[in-house]
Amino acid sequence: MTKILIVGNGGRESALGLKFLQSTQVDTVYVAPGNAGMPKLGLQPVAIELDDFAGLIAFAQAHTVALTFIGPEVPLAAGIVDAFEAAGQPVFGPTQAAAQLEASKAFAKDFMHRHGLPTAKSQTIHSLAAGQAVLQEWGIPLVFKANGLAAGKGVIVAMTNADAEAALAALYARDAGATVVVEEYLVGEEASLLALYHHGTYVALPLAQDHKRRFDHGTGPNTGGMGAISPAPQFSADQKEAARHLLVQTIAGMNNDGLAGCGVLYMGLMFTADGPKILEYNLRFGDPETQVLLPQIQNDFYQLLVDLLADRPTPLQLNGLTYVGIVAAHPEYPGGAMDSLPLAELPSDWNIERWLPAGVSEQDGRLYSHGGRIFTVIGSGADLPSAQADAYAAMAQVQGSLAIRQDIGDKALTRSK
Repeated sequence: MTKILIVGNGGRESALGLKFLQSTQVDTVYVAPGNAGMPKLGLQPVAIELDDFAGLIAFAQAHTVALTFIGPEVPLAAGIVDAFEAAGQPVFGPTQAAAQLEASKAFAKDFMHRHGLPTAKSQTIHSLAAGQAVLQEWGIPLVFKANGLAAGKGVIVAMTNADAEAALAALYARDAGATVVVEEYLVGEEASLLALYHHGTYVALPLAQDHKRRFDHGTGPNTGGMGAISPAPQFSADQKEAARHLLVQTIAGMNNDGLAGCGVLYMGLMFTADGPKILEYNLRFGDPETQVLLPQIQNDFYQLLVDLLADRPTPLQLNGLTYVGIVAAHPEYPGGAMDSLPLAELPSDWNIERWLPAGVSEQDGRLYSHGGRIFTVIGSGADLPSAQADAYAAMAQVQGSLAIRQDIGDKALTRSK
């Protein structure tokens, strides 16, 4: 039987682990470093940190791991795939060079412009004075993006001059020579399109919609994601096809630029009145989109990857259901002192596959929160209203003292009427 190693520790990796375990070919899924909630899903955490490439490779070799799947962006940007490939270990993820499409906002913008891909007008700046000059020339609203990895929290939307000045001051107080991408503010409906790819072949997944802001109605600070829905019912067939075309163009551009390989390509899109525009690229599964995308797939996920890596992509088979994922977070998230909190006990009749642990630790046999986003609860149904109701009913049983948004999916329901 086949053994899989997943690198990561969050809700995304919990969802991946469950999907791999559904394969008739897979009997063991290790997750490094994992979290204390994962054993409840049948996953085996391994105490090796994300940056210990030598330790991860040695573990994969010693345990005859058939495939290592890299979850988070930090080890990808640091070259973990290159290290595994150099050691002759099978791995699914982009090279360090390709991961720059996520790790550097400036690199991604240059890529989009070079390949004629529609995106927001932008300017890359390297000083406070340059930012103030752009502000004076363009006016508000403006979007500021720190150049490096920011775990979904590096985007600042400034709707007033005061907000823009404060954003620039904060960015350049940390680093007087920081690289920052300044963008025009796009108006429209946001969505995520993800695909598994290998060189020029790909398998596209349904559209998903993330909910980034901390509080209801899209207010408060950006987070790593407070919930997601998929499929997103408000988008037409023409819009979906236009998004797929951008995916094809992007993969062709990557091959042309010597960024070929394999992995997950994530396009953050804004559907504007002029058509979809690319907001950003990630080179890995999004969190919490993964939690609502993978349950739709009926294919044997391990075989799907094997076929893709052999350049014979298998048509995606979907179950036709809609999924809603709600993230339970520490009440202080995304800032403040996030002290450990005891988690509510899972009901004895609970379908464990709808509970995807992320920031979970264990003390004396009891599970506690650890960090900001603690777990995702998944609901499903024939349509978005039923999936939403299912998700919130399930969350009510396990939320305890954690915080959630009460409107995951509401915007899509309004827009799809």
